[in-house]
Amino acid sequence: MATSNTATFNMDFTEIAEEAWERAGREMRSGYDLRTARRSMNLLTIEWVNRGINLWTIESGSVNLIEGTYQYTLDVDTIDLIEHVIRTNAGNTSTQSDLTINRIGVGNYASIPNKLTRGRPIQMWIDRQRDAPVLNLWPVPDKSNTYILQYWRIRRIQDAGSGIETADMNYRFLPCLVAGLAYNIALKVPDLAPRIPMLKEIYEEAFALAAAEDREKTSDYYTPRIGNI
Repeated sequence: MATSNTATFNMDFTEIAEEAWERAGREMRSGYDLRTARRSMNLLTIEWVNRGINLWTIESGSVNLIEGTYQYTLDVDTIDLIEHVIRTNAGNTSTQSDLTINRIGVGNYASIPNKLTRGRPIQMWIDRQRDAPVLNLWPVPDKSNTYILQYWRIRRIQDAGSGIETADMNYRFLPCLVAGLAYNIALKVPDLAPRIPMLKEIYEEAFALAAAEDREKTSDYYTPRIGNI
């Protein structure tokens, strides 16, 4: 028996909203129904950020450090950094090296006696401001075109767009998205209140399944010793 030979199923925002309204117990009938679903979807994806790391939102980036500059503002959609190193001799296959830079808290940063000391940065405080995180490095870089801060960040999930745009997420989360949106829609419609417990249970189960799959699967890693043993 023939199969489709495709594995590209996706849903645009209008389809997601229609499915969610139907699961909640009503048809989507008006432009307002679409707008309120879009608002609920944006709030829902913010909730997901608070639940933990979503692997598809991890991105790498870099900052070229400048002599005498210790503060650097990250992109506004950056939630936090999960890994970071100081790269020297970037691009040189023989001498490029990624060196540790430790993350410290505001208390440790505040207790540094001389914050103007210059050298290769070895510590970093991430000031998570409302608009964008700000990096504070110590020591202050003593050279330009020498150090690169290479990092891996968690970014925000993109907003729900127009009706023809697809959701910014891994396909495994589509069932969870629809279930969560149906639950949130029911919270706003008095006639659908009896369905709220059932919809919440379905949503939590769908999220648990998706989150369990959206995790790194790694074995033990052993750092090789390079040079004479």
